Amino acid sequence: MEWVVLGIVVVAVLWLIMTYNGLVAMRQRAAQAEADIDVQLKQRHDLVPSLVEVVKGYASHEKGTLESVIQLRNAAMSASNPADAAKTEQALTGALGRLIALGEAYPDLKASANFQTLQEQLMDVENKLAASRRFLNNAVSEYNAAIEAFPAALFARSMGFQPKTFYDLGETQRQALDAPPAIKF
Repeated sequence: MEWVVLGIVVVAVLWLIMTYNGLVAMRQRAAQAEADIDVQLKQRHDLVPSLVEVVKGYASHEKGTLESVIQLRNAAMSASNPADAAKTEQALTGALGRLIALGEAYPDLKASANFQTLQEQLMDVENKLAASRRFLNNAVSEYNAAIEAFPAALFARSMGFQPKTFYDLGETQRQALDAPPAIKF
């Protein structure tokens, strides 16, 4: 009888250790995903001044657009909390879209090798950002499900495992993704 009780205790302790380690691994994966997004955002922030300088040479009278992009970049880099960062990053994404659209209005700019290279680099960073955001949301989903599932839910919060928030696109971007593309001839 003593061996049975001892066996049950050992199995319970082993299960607890494995569950705890699994939760730690999931929390780390979510933290890594957040760091990956930060890396991509830094790359985007580093591209903005070069892009603005190239556009400035061809479209100097678009001063308002150029200043807006720089101001939003600076605000995004100095955001003090995740909510402010997400808000300024969304605004920066819109401003960069307007800046890239200037290439259509200025054929010389559009033909510029520097502009094309920077535009390609920016698109590459944006694609990597989208992938990083999807990875983060997947990692957060797995982590949150694990800490809320029985029996881990009995002890997860008391051991410091708090739910994480998903990366939110924001209402403006969500509406843009939900809207069908406009096709004009």
